[in-house]
Amino acid sequence: MATDFCFTTATELAERIGRREVSVTEVVRAHLAQIERVNPKVNAIVTLTAERALADARDKDAALARGEPRGPLFGLPIAHKDLVPTRGIRTTFGSPIYRDHVPDADALIVERLRAAGAVTLGKTNTPEFGAGSQTFNEVFGRTLNPYDTSKTCGGSSGGAAVALACGMIPIADGSDMGGSLRNPASFCNVVGLRTAVGRVPVWPSERAWTGWSVQGPMARTVRDAALLLSAIAGPDPRSPISIREPGERFRAPLDRDFRGVRIAWTRDLGELPVDRRVTAVLDAQRKTFESLGCVVEDAAPDLADAREIFQVWRAWSFASRYGPLLAEHRHQIKDTVIWNVEQGLKLTAKDVADAEAARTRLYHRMREFMDRYEFLVLPVTQVPPFDVTQPYVTEIDGVRLPTYIDWMRACSDITVTGHPAISVPAGFTADGGLPVGLQIVGRHQDEWAVLQIAHAFEQATGFSKRRPPVV
Repeated sequence: MATDFCFTTATELAERIGRREVSVTEVVRAHLAQIERVNPKVNAIVTLTAERALADARDKDAALARGEPRGPLFGLPIAHKDLVPTRGIRTTFGSPIYRDHVPDADALIVERLRAAGAVTLGKTNTPEFGAGSQTFNEVFGRTLNPYDTSKTCGGSSGGAAVALACGMIPIADGSDMGGSLRNPASFCNVVGLRTAVGRVPVWPSERAWTGWSVQGPMARTVRDAALLLSAIAGPDPRSPISIREPGERFRAPLDRDFRGVRIAWTRDLGELPVDRRVTAVLDAQRKTFESLGCVVEDAAPDLADAREIFQVWRAWSFASRYGPLLAEHRHQIKDTVIWNVEQGLKLTAKDVADAEAARTRLYHRMREFMDRYEFLVLPVTQVPPFDVTQPYVTEIDGVRLPTYIDWMRACSDITVTGHPAISVPAGFTADGGLPVGLQIVGRHQDEWAVLQIAHAFEQATGFSKRRPPVV
């Protein structure tokens, strides 16, 4: 019965706790037992706060007995990505430089999760500084894919995705610049939503007016992702670009009639190399949208310059964040981060200005495209999960890739548009049973519609119900 708790949806678990059918302490103990049993096989949770979590659980049970108000995530276990500052809990950013770093304040997203009643169990693994969609670092080592432990789980929210897939937590937070919520969700058969810039306010941040990297929810179902989003979305004065709409709207029912809704379907955004194993899985799902009543047409937006825009702004971001560390700690920083920082330090004002102007033009092309189509559907990743000892993909279908992030362009090109996008389980490769996710992109700031159609797809297919072999 305890194991059943670990694969009960977060929505149902919260309801059962609220009805006092099960105590928070029982739920937390069940998840801690699952972590003890499964985590050594996959290395997803890298800092565990078991005693603190149990004390919090007992306090919550007492509060519930007194009839005190409870938040939407009351009693739900969660673990935070190791890029997110957590007061009194080690936060390493996956870097040897911060191996023993313990923040004295929580990030805003952690504040909101705790205020909503979630119980922190610890931290999830991430690549060094979140760089690269493959979760490994010199502090904690590699996180393994639970569907095949010889493969990568993706990244940078890789530990979160694996912990979810293995029933160690029912909900998780993540972040995404070029695909870090979407890629590991695809590789681990869970859900990851890249939110619109400002939907989930980010603090602390030294670059409060820029919004390339966003924070968002991960879960095993779309409904659970929406529940989590309801607790972390909404304005905050510490983030000047935060969207004023409150998060509560994401707790409404997700059901919707999709008859006549127009969908643009693209296998490759018109130019990207995509592994045929991915294409085979996703091609089979076109009929699912048609069965929902959607009008599905082959079409792709003009995202010319997206790669160059993303490369410039990513390099600028890395130089801004990690440039000061380079002189003193170069020997403790991985080569891809060094390369990205140095690319940023070479940028001129004209480079940045040209990239911003190009992004503005691209946004308007995308806006006009989405006037015709409510959704764009495409692969999340251009390859299935690959060997965990391989740092990154260098070639797809015979096409050589120039940098360590080019294999993720199906995600990073969408990042440049600024539109919300979700990864939802869509099937498994025929040759090895590896998960493949489908990416659904919505209109500007319309996460609600994205969640609705992802939920409809999930209900029609049922792929999210499959559990990995390690459990």
